[in-house]
Amino acid sequence: MLEELELEFETRVVRFMKGEHKSPEFKLKNPKGKVPALIYKGQTLTENVAIITYLNQLHGQLLPATNNALDFAKQIADLCFCSATLHPLVTRIRMPGFFAGDDNAKTVQDIAFNAMDEFFHLIDNQLADRQWWYQDQWSAMDAYLFWCFWRVQGAGYPVEKFAHYCAHAQRMEQRPAVKRAIARDDEAIKILENEGLLFTPKKIFR
Repeated sequence: MLEELELEFETRVVRFMKGEHKSPEFKLKNPKGKVPALIYKGQTLTENVAIITYLNQLHGQLLPATNNALDFAKQIADLCFCSATLHPLVTRIRMPGFFAGDDNAKTVQDIAFNAMDEFFHLIDNQLADRQWWYQDQWSAMDAYLFWCFWRVQGAGYPVEKFAHYCAHAQRMEQRPAVKRAIARDDEAIKILENEGLLFTPKKIFR
């Protein structure tokens, strides 16, 4: 979102494999011990939906303009679909052993795969006749959907079953802001690799 808004900002790598997100220092910034945490003018804001909504209120451009309370609530519901429905399944696909141990990882991932199918079909159908989630207008929803797609694709989920979603991801990859964001991510990956702290999804044989 910050790249799309072309704002000046600084990112900091959080070393999850070292438990840095649970350290007293980090919890001074975010007592929940999670990311993201946006620090703006000395104030910390957490949770993706809140951060996106706040940035849109400040700068616009991230969600379609509306003066209708119901339309605004529907936009929040869409973002919550990503954060509360898709995002938890993404983590269970990428790191199933974290939730149930290595012995039960395949079972957790299989269940998450099956559950994700329903929602990817929903997204694929939504994108069948449009360029972006909200017709021809790019929005934060497209960014969040791309993140979900990108993360599960990297963990072996068969995204190729969803042609319209795949086409959406290809359009997202061409956006300058996405290229800049991925470049930032690549820099963070190099740092973690050099420190031996990069998390890599384990290959689960089916």
